[in-house]
Amino acid sequence: MASNFEFYSPTRVIFGKGTEQRVGALVREYGGTRVLIVYGGKSAVRSGVLDRAEKSLAEAGISSWTLGGVVPNPHLDKVYEGIRIGKENSIDFLLAVGGGSVIDTAKAIAYGLAEPEKDVWELYEHTRTASKCLPVASILTIAAAGSETSNSSVITRVDTHQKRAYNDDISRPKFAIMDPELTKTLPDYQTESGCADIMMHTMERYFTNGGNMELTDALAEGLLRTVMKNAVILHTDPANYEARAEVMWAGSLSHNGLTGCGIASGDFMSHKLEHEMGGMFDVTHGAGLAALWPSWARYVYKDCLPRFVRFARNVMGVTTDGTDEEIALKGIEAMVDFYHSIGMPASFHELGIDPTDAQIDEMARRCLEASGSALGSAKKLDLDDMIAIYHAANQRIVHANHDQINLMLFRKCRQLIKFHRTDRHTLCILCDSRIARCTINFIYLRTLSHFPCDRMLTSAAAND
Repeated sequence: MASNFEFYSPTRVIFGKGTEQRVGALVREYGGTRVLIVYGGKSAVRSGVLDRAEKSLAEAGISSWTLGGVVPNPHLDKVYEGIRIGKENSIDFLLAVGGGSVIDTAKAIAYGLAEPEKDVWELYEHTRTASKCLPVASILTIAAAGSETSNSSVITRVDTHQKRAYNDDISRPKFAIMDPELTKTLPDYQTESGCADIMMHTMERYFTNGGNMELTDALAEGLLRTVMKNAVILHTDPANYEARAEVMWAGSLSHNGLTGCGIASGDFMSHKLEHEMGGMFDVTHGAGLAALWPSWARYVYKDCLPRFVRFARNVMGVTTDGTDEEIALKGIEAMVDFYHSIGMPASFHELGIDPTDAQIDEMARRCLEASGSALGSAKKLDLDDMIAIYHAANQRIVHANHDQINLMLFRKCRQLIKFHRTDRHTLCILCDSRIARCTINFIYLRTLSHFPCDRMLTSAAAND
């Protein structure tokens, strides 16, 4: 049954080649007179888009200042710097030239300048809500986050490793200039990370036990198939304009609310789990989502089985017969294969990080703290659930049949393992009887003089 919904997407989209040349007239149309241009650096400069934007603003009689150096997982310190510049120069309009990190930074600065007597971080800590926001617009150079049409902003506080989101419709950009040509200078890894992020924005809404609409499901599935098709094309043909156009438009539609219409509630736990990982390890956001999602999916699929079966059939193209569980697992494994086909990781090891048990516990604690309570729509996750998913993602073996972790067993064994010489993440391998030589009965665990990792498994090299 379809749920009640509101769809609000006020952002004006100007799409196509050379459209950034219109930015001056557009800013003037929306009342901007003193503009702070926020950008990252290399991409905006290398493509020449920053120079063209400044020229267009000047020709429209608009004064402009610049703030560069925004990094992926954008920092709160940069937001404070932008607020300072904005106060000193009476800025009345924010123009983001870049991708999601730049747009998120511009939104945060806009919040801070609209209420200069208050600390903008309070919004991201959710201790207050915004009452005002300066107008924001964007020239998109990276197709990924969908922030150019969304109500969301994500900022990282470096000193506390907190990566927090704040959502409010008053920050939705007035307009978004989208020229696919501007994304051609991106490295392949960044392009494909963007594709992973776009897909996840839709999948977070798709995997739900709430109400659904057939039309919304069809839109979501079509969007996912389109991104997958064109991500593969761009992996070998990065200059393909048509593929870049498809991905860029998909990025906006994935996060403007369209693929959530009629859905009772999205899940968004993969994003929340990644936020804590990104805050701690500063990984590329889309790649971090790819590294986490298979472990999340294997953990929750039984609780959301009809959606995973539909996903396997309609998105991943699974045509073989089998039980619903078998089909769901084949769909998850097909997604892992897709990630690998475009150079994306499907585990922490492939991502290049190796969090300790203490770091995993800390990430899970922070995730629960940020969520406020057990959260999720496919399956509500508590602290131990989050820890289990992080540990599963921390395995060096990405296995097709790495099934849902037995949480009760996990909880009991966490206590037992404290008295044994092994890492907790060994547990996930030991529990899965379908992985070769892992049919270990935990009743006899105490009789083992050595765990498999002590003698049988050698340390993996960087390229293993």
